[in-house]
Amino acid sequence: MDKSQRSGAFKRHRFSPQIIAHVVWLYARVNLSLREVEEMMMERGVDVSYETSRRWTVKFGPLIAHVLRRRQPRPGDVLHLDEVVVKVAAKRLLVKLMKRWGSVPKRIITDKLRSYGAAKREVAPGLDHWSHKGLNNRAENIV
Repeated sequence: MDKSQRSGAFKRHRFSPQIIAHVVWLYARVNLSLREVEEMMMERGVDVSYETSRRWTVKFGPLIAHVLRRRQPRPGDVLHLDEVVVKVAAKRLLVKLMKRWGSVPKRIITDKLRSYGAAKREVAPGLDHWSHKGLNNRAENIV
């Protein structure tokens, strides 16, 4: 991509948006140090300093994270919850989940922990709630 094709946030940068995104990805996702990112890019023939990588991470990290979050698949209509996740704050968890995904699920499946029922009645009274010892095995068996 030549300079005439660059637009938006990547304008006036010496490197292409693909290289910048790759550097940010290496640092944030692969969990490498800035100096390791510098070395890896040098092995690929791209001379970029660790300080430039740090600046790109600060500038473009939130933008790239936002794009990646938008690509995540939407959750289904059924939530499987387990008491290991929640002891006291079931209401807070339900509110947070609904805010995060922007919708109310059709059903939640939990174990026999009573705080889920109380939280459901307060937060989403119309929500279908299945509570049985074996129904939430899906939540317990996540590996």
